Amino acid sequence: MFISTTCKERGNGMNSEKLSTNDMICVNYHKVLRKENGARVPQPMASGPTAFIPEKEIAQDNPVDGHPSLLFLEEYSTTGHPDNTTKIMGLHPQYLESFLRTQYYILRMDGPLPFEHRHYLAIMAAARHQCSYLVNMHINEFLQVGGDSEWLSGLEYIPQKLKNLNEVNKILAHRPWLITKEHIKKLLKPGENSWSLAELVHAMVLLAHYHALASFVFGSGINPEIDQDTSHGFRAPVVSNFCMCSNTNESHVEDVISVHSSPGTSDSVSELEALMERMKRLQEENEEEEASQEEMARRFEKEKKESVMVVTGAYEDEWIPTSCISRYVDDPSFGYKDFARRGDDQLPTFRAQDYSWEDHGFSLVNRLYSDIGQLLDEKFRMVRNLTYNTMAIHEDVDTTTLRRAIWNYVHCMFGIRYDDYDYGEVNQLLERSLKVYIKTVTCYPERTTKRMYDSYWRQFKHSEKIHVNLLLMEARMQAELLYALRAITHYMT
Repeated sequence: MFISTTCKERGNGMNSEKLSTNDMICVNYHKVLRKENGARVPQPMASGPTAFIPEKEIAQDNPVDGHPSLLFLEEYSTTGHPDNTTKIMGLHPQYLESFLRTQYYILRMDGPLPFEHRHYLAIMAAARHQCSYLVNMHINEFLQVGGDSEWLSGLEYIPQKLKNLNEVNKILAHRPWLITKEHIKKLLKPGENSWSLAELVHAMVLLAHYHALASFVFGSGINPEIDQDTSHGFRAPVVSNFCMCSNTNESHVEDVISVHSSPGTSDSVSELEALMERMKRLQEENEEEEASQEEMARRFEKEKKESVMVVTGAYEDEWIPTSCISRYVDDPSFGYKDFARRGDDQLPTFRAQDYSWEDHGFSLVNRLYSDIGQLLDEKFRMVRNLTYNTMAIHEDVDTTTLRRAIWNYVHCMFGIRYDDYDYGEVNQLLERSLKVYIKTVTCYPERTTKRMYDSYWRQFKHSEKIHVNLLLMEARMQAELLYALRAITHYMT
């Protein structure tokens, strides 16, 4: 965990008052320290772009730094150089180009929303998961495009039109299945602070993008940037003095309070071989016979209910945001609740055949916010089809079933079912430690730890684990958009 020794509370007018040492360490950090008395408070560590992967291993595998074919980095960069997130995504340069092109479009190109609103929405979205990395980044961007610094004092200082998005922001971030046409109707109601459909779609895309990107940041252990732009003159109160108690780096605490033995090589190899054997068997079975629709539905319901039993550990009690982030959070106690809660059968399953991205969402978003549908579609297709036909040390491996299981498991946790998918594959291909990691990164990203990252696929390369994070990010974003766009469709019809 990253401890800021200069965290300050800013009052109105950008005034600040230094906090005591006890106040500077967030409540969540005290929870960790209570696990064992006498634990040493670690010093801030920010060596390399991520706390989860040794810097030398990133340099060996990463083609981003200095690669002549990646000229798109300069074209789509907003800082003039790759940030830490870009460096890690750069392990997959084909995907990175699609991601940066899409992000540049929603932030920088012509669109329905003013530029300062775009960056403030990014702040609001990232703050739902206490992602100080993204919050700090977009505070800088917000000021650079001429945003009113008073807005940075908290949600009570922003225009009512933006305030009206608080409800949709929290629902999309944590329980997107709750969004309805009534939420859309309320936002579009004629008046001084009403939204247009085009503006609302732009806002929905931004919110979903940054909710999902927070998952990638935490899941990949992204370290804070150490050279953020200070030309706006607000570095002291706005960037450097923000709480950096980011649980991205909580792993350093765990390394102090827990002793981990290295995973046995023979066990890891046997796990890998067993996974490859299951993948091969599933492919053969799929070619031979197909389960009935009734059986497929039963397996989905079974997997949906079993996902409730996947406990993420870390913190089971209420998650308390740091004071430096909480000014951008409305109703902080609102968080993810399992779609298939025990004893609760009231929520209907979202059937992809009734409303899918390909047949419905794509055309709607493209019609209301020109070209973004195409960019999003390319990005979704890119990450789902991305493969190097390798698994750890093995080559010429078809990983289609594994990638599909990861994507569909994320959607299953959000109540989305594909009628033509056999959810029995999820249990056969995703080990429990991987399920815990997927659920944490997708639903509670701020709780992700290095121990979780290290616990699954112990023989796989880091680039393969980052590929998993890309799948989780995009599956989550698409799930949020499906619920939001379906609500808009229901409003329009």
